[in-house]
Formats: sequence, C-alpha cells, structure tokens
Amino acid sequence: MFTGIILAVGSISRIEQREGDCRLTVATGALPMAGVALGDSIAVNGVCLTAVAFANSSFSADVSNETLSRTTLSALQVGAPVNLELALTPSTRMGGHIVSGHVDGIGTILEKKPDGRSYRFKVKAPDGLAKYIAEKGSICIDGISLTVNAVNGAVFEINIVPHTLKETTLGHSEVGARVNLEVDLLARYLERLLQGETAANYQQGVTMELLQKSGFL
Repeated sequence: MFTGIILAVGSISRIEQREGDCRLTVATGALPMAGVALGDSIAVNGVCLTAVAFANSSFSADVSNETLSRTTLSALQVGAPVNLELALTPSTRMGGHIVSGHVDGIGTILEKKPDGRSYRFKVKAPDGLAKYIAEKGSICIDGISLTVNAVNGAVFEINIVPHTLKETTLGHSEVGARVNLEVDLLARYLERLLQGETAANYQQGVTMELLQKSGFL
C-alpha cells in the first residue's frame, strides 16, 4: 500500500527483455533506500513493483505481461523519468490517500494551462472508469495522489501546485501524454459490494436499478 506522496523522481536505466516479459532497472535518485530489502514493494509511476535486485543506487523489478498490457510501463524508454514511492509503514504520514499500486487504466492529458503559479490539467479517462471519478474525490495519476476539481463525462480536471510540478514528472508532462490512473479504492469496492449475492454472475456495473435495489434511491 502507498499514499500517493512521491518521494523522488528516478529514471529508467535499463530494460531487459526476458522470455516474453521484461526486467526494469530503475535509478532511484533521492529515494531513501536505507532499510529497503529484496522483496519490498516500490511504486514506479503508480505501479507496484517488487524489488528483486539492488546495485549502484538502483533496483531491478520484473514486469509481467499483465502489467505491461495495462500500464504505461511498456512504453518507457531508457532515461525516462519516473515517480517513485516506497510502500507505507505503520509510522508513515498519510498525506495523500490509500493507494494500492494496481493501475485501473490509462488516461490521456487533453489540456495543460497555467493558473497563477499552478497548472490545471484536463485528463481523459477510459469510459469504464468514469463512474468511479467524483468531484472533490481522490485519484492517483502516475502514482501521485490528487484531488479531482471537476468532472465532465470521462474527462476530469486537476490542479497541480508548484511543489508537485517540481517534485514529480507532471511538471514535464505534455498534452497527449498517457498516464497511469488508479481510482479511489473505496469506489472500486463499493460497486462490488452493491452487487451483493449476485456478484458471482454480475457483469453490468452500477445502474439506477442496482442503486434502487440497494436503498440509495
């Protein structure tokens, strides 16, 4: 589990193709690696990866075909900057929101414009994720915990303050860039809980009929 508070920006230092999937080596930059052990989880652009080797201020992680197909990690090139966060501990400050590191889909930046010292972004989410995104709710973009300012269909807006622009990869992101999205954990599970005993055979998602049956209407 993570909080969505980025601790450092690292970079991809090596990509090895291995029997159909790959192993990434990530230069950790200023990430505090003291106490990090083999098998620990590290979020890379919001994707939870398991450290399998350490060397020269870097760590390596195997990336499965499932992860490559569902995230932007498959498009990374050597030298690409990445947001890094260590898994939370019982003493970690919960400055963001609960993040699992399990990416729900890939979004696209549609607009980036200045607003005072901040920047406002418009991001298009996959249509299937729109129902989980709410105004003033939380969303994770490339591992960064952010607040949704407005929603219009599958397009949502976020405001990025100067500190976040400086300390994460969003400061260098441009219109058209693809980003990893993780919706709020509670929204994801609420849908499943509403399905109740029909969950084993249920595929449709949240509908007005389901909300009425569950007492919300």
